[in-house]
Amino acid sequence: MITTNDIFHSLNQKMRFIIKEANDKLNEFNLYTSQWAILYCLDQFGPMKQTDIWKYLNVEAPTTTRTITRMESNNWIKRSEGEDKRERIVCLTEYAQSKLPEIKASIFEMEESLLHGLSQDDQEQFMTLLNKIGSEKEVVTHG
Repeated sequence: MITTNDIFHSLNQKMRFIIKEANDKLNEFNLYTSQWAILYCLDQFGPMKQTDIWKYLNVEAPTTTRTITRMESNNWIKRSEGEDKRERIVCLTEYAQSKLPEIKASIFEMEESLLHGLSQDDQEQFMTLLNKIGSEKEVVTHG
């Protein structure tokens, strides 16, 4: 019989493996998965408040701030003042926008290779199951 410990241990181990694989791919762009998550977020939703980024990614504010500061110094993102002087709006730089197609292609290739053993139906079922985990606790917003 499979226990919840077995499920979450396996999920954790698979995530560690996936992160390692993604970091290997992202290395050629001098990026890590934590930085890619922010680039992906901004690519999907457009400019965002810094607070919305850390809430969406479920990462603590200081960690996100350090990552964003590093990304800003490497010309991936830029920050500007929001309506409130304490608020920071984060957006992609032209450099990031020019590199995104290549980065996305590299990540897509990695994801395809990791999912090659799953049919389209398997992938849809897997996504449905993942979305059920913690869904009643989760409230994610962006904007």
